[in-house]
Amino acid sequence: MEDQSILVSGKALTGFSGFSLSERVEYLKQFGGHSQSYSAMQPGMKYFDLPGVGFIGYKQKFGVSFVLGDPICAPEHREHLVAQFLNKHPNTSFVQASEDVAVMMHNRFGYNSTQFGIESFIDLTKWSLKGKKKQVLRTALNQAEKRGIEVKESYAEQRTKEISKAWLQTRKVSKKEINFLIRPMSMDYKEGSRSFYAYQDGEPVGFIFFDPIYENNKIVSYVPNISRACASFKQGIWYTLMLHAMEVFKEEGVERIDLGLIPLAGLDAPASHESNVLKGIMKFVYDKCNFLYNFKGLHFTKSRFRGEEFKIYYCHRRSLPTRDILGVLLLSNLL
Repeated sequence: MEDQSILVSGKALTGFSGFSLSERVEYLKQFGGHSQSYSAMQPGMKYFDLPGVGFIGYKQKFGVSFVLGDPICAPEHREHLVAQFLNKHPNTSFVQASEDVAVMMHNRFGYNSTQFGIESFIDLTKWSLKGKKKQVLRTALNQAEKRGIEVKESYAEQRTKEISKAWLQTRKVSKKEINFLIRPMSMDYKEGSRSFYAYQDGEPVGFIFFDPIYENNKIVSYVPNISRACASFKQGIWYTLMLHAMEVFKEEGVERIDLGLIPLAGLDAPASHESNVLKGIMKFVYDKCNFLYNFKGLHFTKSRFRGEEFKIYYCHRRSLPTRDILGVLLLSNLL
């Protein structure tokens, strides 16, 4: 951990070497309300820690610091934590920021805050499978039942890596596991993570790893950050796994489930804080470049749950941050 000269209550604090793991986890459980807060604990992350406030998780490429998600602190402390971070890391981009943080980055720090896609969440207290628009989900469950699929929660499945390796070979672009934007499958820190497996004739054929979302030391939601399946099942097994896990979480009293990022989806006309150029390029990629990544397929799959959608942003200094975007793609193993 690098030495950090920072301001705490208006006084310079020198010689501070950063939080311990247990201290960082305390902040995560108190303020980890973003869908990617847990992913800030992934291997290879660097941290900017501010005692009594919280921390920022980031990676670096081409001299740029890339912050994942929102700063992990109380909302009223975000501006101060970001200001301290930018004093040490002036060349910074914020990836998958919430709308509140995106607006703050524009108004307070002069950033372009351009919509990067959407996320959605489901209120489990009101959830049901009824309705014409959820027919796809009911069909998936019926097909899984006919094929003898059984879903169980498990923590030590032997064939996880084998399933993942075969699944990666079906990807359109990179055959490597995505990092950074999605936390890797193997994590040293695993507290609170849940895993559900689908079995056919006693053999695992797919799985989803769910990571917790915290508010005030309570798990209020889960997000499916890692999912894999045998190629023969495609989307249907994902629906079956999701629906089973949702019922388990609902019975446990969990309030909602977040479905995670749907990149480049739901882009509308640029707002005043957005880059017209970058947003136009992203919209073109979503509309015309589905051969690079299954943007529309992912959007369709997650939209079947009829969740409540909200915008996610990329905060950047230059109107067309070409180098920054290349850095994100390389950090994420997408190139």
